[in-house]
Amino acid sequence: MSIGLGIFLFVVGAILTFALNLESEYVNIDLVGYILMGAGLVTVIIGIALLARRRQSVSTTRSAVDPASGERVTQRSTDSDPLV
Repeated sequence: MSIGLGIFLFVVGAILTFALNLESEYVNIDLVGYILMGAGLVTVIIGIALLARRRQSVSTTRSAVDPASGERVTQRSTDSDPLV
């Protein structure tokens, strides 16, 4: 969701900066557009960083010998680690 919001902010900022030729006494429309484009870029970067962090995982393999039957037992598990 944050990547989509960042793209939306960037597009709205680009439209305000480059496509509109409005003049206002109180608000500089070009500056607002540049601010929105910067906020959109920062939002996309943060979204990508959080997405990359979420995809890290921990893989654990354990081997042991079952005392009852004497067979070797291997257990494998892959979990995402939210603390990394």
